[in-house]
Amino acid sequence: MSAMMRALLVCLLLAMSQISLAEDGTRRFYGYAYDLDSDRYIYTEVHEQVWKEGRWASGTIRYYAPDNTLWGVKKLDFSADPYIPLYEYSLPAQGYAEGITAIDTKVTLTKTSDGKTKTEQVDKKDPITGDSGFHNFLLAHFQPLIDRQTVAFTFIAAGNLDSYKFRARRIDDARFEGKPAARFKVEANSLLRLVAPDLEVSYDPDTQRLLEYRGPSNVINPDTGKVFDARIAYYSEPPADAPTTLPPLQ
Repeated sequence: MSAMMRALLVCLLLAMSQISLAEDGTRRFYGYAYDLDSDRYIYTEVHEQVWKEGRWASGTIRYYAPDNTLWGVKKLDFSADPYIPLYEYSLPAQGYAEGITAIDTKVTLTKTSDGKTKTEQVDKKDPITGDSGFHNFLLAHFQPLIDRQTVAFTFIAAGNLDSYKFRARRIDDARFEGKPAARFKVEANSLLRLVAPDLEVSYDPDTQRLLEYRGPSNVINPDTGKVFDARIAYYSEPPADAPTTLPPLQ
C-alpha cells in the first residue's frame, strides 16, 4: 500500500473512532486496539465527548501504550461545522501533528512532520466531511446505508493536505458481543481503490453505536515508524486481555 493511501485510511480511522450518544453531557469510553494479524493487544483509546443540544460539540481522544505511556492526543471542536471539526492531533514522540484550523468556503489544513509545517486549503463543497466529522456524516446517512444504498462523499484528509472522493456501503452483517452488527465498507470512489485496502466498520443497527473498526490505525508503531494495522473494538466491558490497569477516563 502506498504511503499516501495509508495516510488517507488513517484519517478515516480518526473519523470513525467515536460512539453515538444523543443525550447532552460528557461521555467517556475506551477503545481496545489489537494487531490485525496476530490479535495482540497494542494500545488503548480513551475517548471524551461533550454533547450539547443533542449533538456532538467537542471532545478529546488520548492514545496509550499497554503500559499507560501516552502516545498521542487529539482535540476536536464542531462549533463551525457538524461534519468538519476544527481539530489538533499530535504524536510528540514522532514529531508529527496535523489539523484543521479554519472552515469557511474553503477549509484550511495544516501538517507538521520532519520539523516542517505546511498549510493548504481545499474547497468546501457538499457532500463533504473531514476527520472525525465522518462519524456524524455516517449517522446522518445511516438509514440509506442500512437500506443498502451507496453513499458518496468528499473526505478532507489534513494529513495529506488534500481532499478525496470516497463511498460507503453496507456489506454482510456480523455479530458483536452476541448481538447483530451492521457492517459498512468504506473505499475510494475512484481508481485509488485499486491500490487501497478496504476499511470495515461495524455499528449497532438500532442504537447506531460504533462497535468495531478494521484497517490501518492512526497510531504509529514506535518500533517500526509505521502505523499499526488494527482491529479496534468498543466493548461495553474491558476484555480479559486488556491491560490490568487502564488509563483513567478523564
